[in-house]
Amino acid sequence: MGGGPAGAATAYWAARHGLDVVVVERKQFPRDKTCGDGLTPRAVKSLNDMGLGEELTRFHRYGGLRAVAHRRTMELAWPQHPVFPDYGYVVRRRELDQMVADHAVAAGAELLLGTEATRPILVNGLLDGAEVADKATGSTGQIRARYVAVADGANSRFGRALGTARDRAYPQGMAIRTYFESPLHDTPWIESALDMRDRNGNSLPGYGWIFPLGDGCVNVGAGLLSTFRDYTSVNTSHLMQEFAATLPAYWEIDPDRPLMEPVGGRLPMAGSVSPKVGPNYLVVGDAAGSVNPFNGEGIDYAYETGKMAADLVAEAIATGDGGAIWRYPALLEENYGAYFRVARLFARLIGKPALLRELTRVGMQSRPAMEWALRIMANLMDPDDPGPAEYIYKAAARASMAASP
Repeated sequence: MGGGPAGAATAYWAARHGLDVVVVERKQFPRDKTCGDGLTPRAVKSLNDMGLGEELTRFHRYGGLRAVAHRRTMELAWPQHPVFPDYGYVVRRRELDQMVADHAVAAGAELLLGTEATRPILVNGLLDGAEVADKATGSTGQIRARYVAVADGANSRFGRALGTARDRAYPQGMAIRTYFESPLHDTPWIESALDMRDRNGNSLPGYGWIFPLGDGCVNVGAGLLSTFRDYTSVNTSHLMQEFAATLPAYWEIDPDRPLMEPVGGRLPMAGSVSPKVGPNYLVVGDAAGSVNPFNGEGIDYAYETGKMAADLVAEAIATGDGGAIWRYPALLEENYGAYFRVARLFARLIGKPALLRELTRVGMQSRPAMEWALRIMANLMDPDDPGPAEYIYKAAARASMAASP
């Protein structure tokens, strides 16, 4: 259910396994999403694996992150890695999601646009498919399925109907973004503001980003974690206005002339949603809370969890052993468990504004420290060739285990 990154990736890989696949997408393509539009090296690898590497070359490629804080600027190239590329892309979600969904269709999947999965069909307590409604005509119907991948995003109404719920002890993200015209639309760096301040110089919670799209525009947004003490009282529209008004002059944007009204949303993070598997369904992507609290990135984990789900379903069907899908939680733990625990610990620490300011102040005085931080925060460590970043991460993982309830 859902034609975004997780649903489309699941559909593509399932179709490649020769399975009959139907994708139910509530919106019509193209459609926008609240997103920074940035693809990290992890996401690029997944798209390359799906055979979309050539398609990606139509979009703006960038080589790393420009960090801005405490009147300092540091440009940090993506690290060399044996698995992941050393570059990313910036692609509007209205183009990215349609591209991947169309690719799934080309692989053999069926895509139903403007169709909402309104509720699960349960037979003797087991999921047997979904009631669906055509958004344009109001007509309803049923889709029966042996297995279902729940990929309906952060709000996941379908998942909640099956009993999924977010653990409120885990961090949640809140983000808002819009677009502006800028002559720096094709700079080779995405930019992150680690020390946001309003027009009067007062410190603001959270972080900001400027992602160049290469088409005359930049994606400008601000994000905030729920670990911040006054999280619920933050006015994200005000946060967005102040950030846009205080961007470095070199972007040459007009803060009073966004190209669209800012849009925002909330993201469950760090694997915070459970259960992630049932007798014949798996929960993938944002619907499972598979978002990195370090940087708010969810697209790469959506693609990766979608492939895991498709592979397990294909195995279950090929072997006749439905128990195969129950390995899904163990796979998630193996791939993300320790990392998300470290990220949760980090999220608690940076919820203290004074500590965050000190960390960024110290970090911005050391290029090696910032390079290590980038490697960790983008989940680009190399366990086979460990360096300072990997050793720091291992120490943090031990600390996160000790701090876990």
